Amino acid sequence: MGWLIWTGAAISAAGLCGLMWTIVVVARARGRGMDDTAMRAVVQKMIPVNMGALMLSVMGLMAVIVGISLG
Repeated sequence: MGWLIWTGAAISAAGLCGLMWTIVVVARARGRGMDDTAMRAVVQKMIPVNMGALMLSVMGLMAVIVGISLG
């Protein structure tokens, strides 16, 4: 079950990278001093990416837990 643990860890790391990317994009938008409408557009664009990355991280961690339990 080692392969399941390492695959889950890789999937979770990919999700973590996606979460970091959303943080960087929104922080850069905040740093530019955008008006409220433009800032809302950036945040609304990043919400699905954030949720997808969070789901990917959870799925990876679930795979790790299953791999540890079965191993």
